[in-house]
Amino acid sequence: KFADIPNGLAAVSKVPALGWAQMVAYAAYCELSGPTTRAANTSDYADIRPGDYGFKVLTSSDPAELTKKLNAEIANGRLAMM
Repeated sequence: KFADIPNGLAAVSKVPALGWAQMVAYAAYCELSGPTTRAANTSDYADIRPGDYGFKVLTSSDPAELTKKLNAEIANGRLAMM
């Protein structure tokens, strides 16, 4: 039953040894198998800055329109923090 399991770090002692072995084995498998995707090859991305996706999201040739878009983005970010 879940009611028999204590809260916090006391619950660590309730996990059976075979359960810990299974978790360690899976973590080792994930670490040792390594990423095989193209994204893992960092030499392809040596000349690209983080966040540079090849296009700009907030663009405008009109400075007033660009300022309006940037201010709206800041306002949305502040609202999201509330």
